[in-house]
Amino acid sequence: MDTETKFQLVSSEMQFEPAEETPLTGNPGSQIQNPQSKGPCGVSPADWQKLTRGQKVFAPIHMAAMPGGQRLPMLKTMLTTACERDCFYCPFRAGRSSMRRATLKPDEMAKTYAELNRGGVAQGIFLSSGIIKGGVSTQDKLIDTIEILRRKHNYGGYVHLKIMPGAEKDQVFRAMQLADRISVNLEAPNEKRLPALAPPKIFFDELLQRLQWANEIRNTQHASLGWKGRWPSLVTQFVVGAAGESDLEILSTTAYLTKQLRLARAYYSAFHPVRDTPLENTPPEDPWREHRLYQSSFLLRDYGFDLEDMPFTQTGNLPLDVDPKLAWASQHLADSPVEVNRADRRSLLRIPGIGPKTADSILAARRRGALRDLRDLKAIGALANRAAPFVLLDGKRPALQMSLF
Repeated sequence: MDTETKFQLVSSEMQFEPAEETPLTGNPGSQIQNPQSKGPCGVSPADWQKLTRGQKVFAPIHMAAMPGGQRLPMLKTMLTTACERDCFYCPFRAGRSSMRRATLKPDEMAKTYAELNRGGVAQGIFLSSGIIKGGVSTQDKLIDTIEILRRKHNYGGYVHLKIMPGAEKDQVFRAMQLADRISVNLEAPNEKRLPALAPPKIFFDELLQRLQWANEIRNTQHASLGWKGRWPSLVTQFVVGAAGESDLEILSTTAYLTKQLRLARAYYSAFHPVRDTPLENTPPEDPWREHRLYQSSFLLRDYGFDLEDMPFTQTGNLPLDVDPKLAWASQHLADSPVEVNRADRRSLLRIPGIGPKTADSILAARRRGALRDLRDLKAIGALANRAAPFVLLDGKRPALQMSLF
């Protein structure tokens, strides 16, 4: 099998791996209404033809939204689709006979990506792998690939590198010296739930401890040892809806990771059954659940909310029919609106329609004069009609002027 064919095979299933920022826009259900309209990683045939500039090569390019707002074409790929683990949900599991297997050597992958990068097709790489001969051996190959890319091909661009289950601490450290972002997929929120998804994996000893090591390295080693003089960000992923876990369990773990380990992002993947796996007859999870988890995780990370502020039901899940921030405001602010001209940043962030950037803009605008009506809020960037029921402007409840919005 030639390198191009192997590359196509190892890259073709990477839509199962979220990577980088995913803006929350539109109806979550609309994202899965026509799955055949997009190729792997959400790239349509027309998008791909444009990205490759006519080159006769297949590669799934994901238009990644980076934390700073930049968008760049990213290759999501893996060294091998072979795997010795038998995780119940995974398309690459050892027992799945319908999966075609292919493996690239580190130098093959590095060379192929370098060519795509030089051709302007991809400006970043997310590299993962199935596990062969253990997590340590597999991690060595992942690290070797990026070292070849950095040193031999002089690649200075974006790298998101996966940390394998069971990787050693020295390997985590070396990965952090080469990558802009590293990730360890926890898959489940705790050791109780993980066996329903991945019985071969050990929650703490193989997974969580690697995130703790990464945070320890950032806290004890100078950032000059990292790539371009800074340590990489840390992310993880949860499979949602296949292990009987509650949203409270998922967000409790997310809160710990965010506050204690400085996790940059948790990804939530609504479970969708894969043919020829033990969970193929398990119902798919509602994408709205994934959406509400993302909204709640951002409230925890960026808005100063605590778990106790989330509108959990008695079963520990979030209601699917209401935005969690709106639910909190309806209960706490409807009868006690916030005076926008006097509120501190934390209080402003509790108001629906006001995010971190808008809160900062409000604080700056107040130094120039009072905000008196919804036009002022709208001019600053707030979703003024969403904020209106929960605010006072110069001591008065604003009159909704629908023609403005």
